[in-house]
Amino acid sequence: MATNLLSVATASAAAKTVYFNSADGRTALTGYVFEPSTPGPWPAIVMLHGRGGPYSSNVNADCTSVGAGTSSPCNANTLSKRHAMWGEYWAARGYLALLPDSFGPRGKAHGFGRFTHGDPDRADVNETNVRPLDAEGALAYLHSRNDVVAGQIYLQGWSNGGSTALNVMIRQDNQQGNQQGNQAGYRGAIAFYPGCGPSALLASKISNTAPIAMFLGADDEEVSPVRCLRFADRSRQAGSPIDVTVYAGATHGFDEPSSRRQSTPGNQAAMDDALVKAIAIVNGWKK
Repeated sequence: MATNLLSVATASAAAKTVYFNSADGRTALTGYVFEPSTPGPWPAIVMLHGRGGPYSSNVNADCTSVGAGTSSPCNANTLSKRHAMWGEYWAARGYLALLPDSFGPRGKAHGFGRFTHGDPDRADVNETNVRPLDAEGALAYLHSRNDVVAGQIYLQGWSNGGSTALNVMIRQDNQQGNQQGNQAGYRGAIAFYPGCGPSALLASKISNTAPIAMFLGADDEEVSPVRCLRFADRSRQAGSPIDVTVYAGATHGFDEPSSRRQSTPGNQAAMDDALVKAIAIVNGWKK
C-alpha cells in the first residue's frame, strides 16, 4: 500500500486517554488523543467509530466496562488497526486527532456485527439522537484545550460514525450561524461509507455552509452508495458544498488495513487514494 505511516502498534501506543462529557449531560466518555510531534496549537479532527466500536475485534468481546477507574482490555493499546492508523495519519500531518468511544462507557464496547441495524440493543447508542451529542461533547472538550485551534476542528466518521457525522452537520444546520452555543461548530466533515437512508439520517438533505466529503465503495455490501449519491445531490441543490468520491470495486470498510480486507483489489486502490485525498481536502478547507 502506498502509505508511509508508522506501524499500527506504534500509533496505538502513542494515543493518550482522556475523559470528557457527552453533550447529553449524563454520559462520561472515554477518548483517545493522537498528538502531533510539532508544537501546538494544532487544528484538530474528531474521529467517529463505526458500529463495530473503536477496539480490535480480538479484545472487544471481553470488555465489560470502559472508563475512568476501570481495568479493561479495551484501551488505548487495543484500538482497531483502522482507528490507530488514521489517528497516526492525522497526527503525522499536524492535526490533533480525538477518537471518542461512544459504546464502551455505555456498556457496549463489544460493538455490533454486520447487518444489525435493527438490533434493539443499538437504540441507546444510535446515530441520530445519541452519538451526535457525543461528537458535540468532543467539540466542547477540544475547545477547552489551549493547544487546539478552535476555528479549525473537523469531523471524520466511518459507517455508523459517518452517518453520525452527517447528522452533526444537519444539527449545525439548525443552529443559527453554524454555532454550538457560543462556540464555532465543526468546520467540515468527512464521511466514509455512511448509511444515508431515512432511518440513519435526521433529514433528507444538508443545507450547511460547512463543506462535506463522502468516500463510498461502489460494491458496498452493507449500505447503499446510491442513496448517498441522491442525498448529496439534494444537499448540493440546497446549497451545501458536498463532494463525493465513489470507488469502483470497493466494499464496505475499504480502508480497514487488515490483510483480509485489503485482499480485495478495489479496496487497496480505494484506501491508497483516500489516504492521499483526505489530507488534501481538509488542508483545502483551512484556507
